[in-house]
Amino acid sequence: MKIDGGCHCGAIVYEAEIDPAQVRICHCTDCQELTGTAFRITAPAREEDFRLLRGDPARYVKTAESGRKRIQAFCRDCGSPLYATSAGEGPRIFGVRAGTIRQRRDLTPQRQFWRRSALPWMPEITCAEAFDTQ
Repeated sequence: MKIDGGCHCGAIVYEAEIDPAQVRICHCTDCQELTGTAFRITAPAREEDFRLLRGDPARYVKTAESGRKRIQAFCRDCGSPLYATSAGEGPRIFGVRAGTIRQRRDLTPQRQFWRRSALPWMPEITCAEAFDTQ
């Protein structure tokens, strides 16, 4: 499926090809902190299927408890989180942030990860199979 989107202020615009069946929710505490809310919804896109059309996002390298490094890209003007991808060499997958995708209403998450970290007041999300960890 072809998607397009960008940041809130319009400084950054992208397009990508994704598989809608791969849209996922993450309840991990890093995603909660990086979004400022209860969870994050991501649509994975292969590096060759993701294109920045305008702008140059700021990047922050997050180191997970495992030691794995992930690049978090966001608009330097409005702060909208845009995507995350691996740091270093090798093929990359861009985890495009669903809130920035223009077609987000058509993307129903199929899986949710780190459900054990979900906030206790979160209702069950029945459209997505739940896993306690990754």
